Amino acid sequence: MTRRIIIDTDPGQDDAIAILLALASPDEIEVLGITAVAGNVPLELTAKNARIICELAGRDDIKVYAGCDKPLGRALVTAEHVHGQTGLNGPRLPDPKMPLQDQHGVDYIIDTLRDAEPGTITLCPLGPLTNIAAAFTRAPDIVEKVREIVLMGGAYFEVGNITPTAEFNIYVDPQAADIVFRAGAPIVVMPLDVTHKALVTPERNAAFRSLGTKVGTAVANMTDFFERFDKEKYGSEGAPLHDPCVTAYLIRPELFSGRHINVEIETSSELTMGMTVADWWGVTDRPRNAMFMGRIDAQGYFDLLTERLARL
Repeated sequence: MTRRIIIDTDPGQDDAIAILLALASPDEIEVLGITAVAGNVPLELTAKNARIICELAGRDDIKVYAGCDKPLGRALVTAEHVHGQTGLNGPRLPDPKMPLQDQHGVDYIIDTLRDAEPGTITLCPLGPLTNIAAAFTRAPDIVEKVREIVLMGGAYFEVGNITPTAEFNIYVDPQAADIVFRAGAPIVVMPLDVTHKALVTPERNAAFRSLGTKVGTAVANMTDFFERFDKEKYGSEGAPLHDPCVTAYLIRPELFSGRHINVEIETSSELTMGMTVADWWGVTDRPRNAMFMGRIDAQGYFDLLTERLARL
């Protein structure tokens, strides 16, 4: 059955590839709309970048909405040091011609879920959870309409990538993450524990480039730019391709495995702010609220990406 999804995103090169994978997979995924949130770069750029990627995929029919421009209760932290000043540094892509929708992204999420049958729409947050939390807070009745929230964020064994204890997406808006994890909707988490096993090696990037298409070249140029930071930081052979894990899971869930556990978000300690406290070993009696992934078939993942991107 085709998954009807809303992508909530802060593109970002890896967000862009996650969007391209979704748009290349219409048999499995129907993208109802895309909501932009401030995160990797400010909202003005994430809303622009989402439209650039839709046009790159030849899908200027997709509706893109701008959501929240700052976290619920904190100053915005961005990641130009990773993604470049535009968020999409690497390829040279034209400014979008398709319009930004007038409606606020949070209103779009609320209206779309309210109009849906219960348990029919999957939310796919690829950035900070501000828009999703704002929607759930304003309209708690929509939570039952959510089939699943499949998100990239958090970490347990890999701990943190923006602070010693926190992953970037959760750290940017820990209060929002806390609201979403407590909401009661089914959640699947793609933490750094998984995404750091999905490395763009030179061979994998060459496979993207050898597609010989506008999309293949753009993706290869994105990962070329993106990976310089992680190679230097981790000493790895390539950059982790985080966000496409979300859309890959919708297409081929068997690529991933994990545990259904309790996950709580640290919101009060400056030392560990934004930490995803994952009860991987089951040492508490706190209720299990998330499927926390731990393993990925990395080669299967890149084979899927290459095969699907070739369609665009």
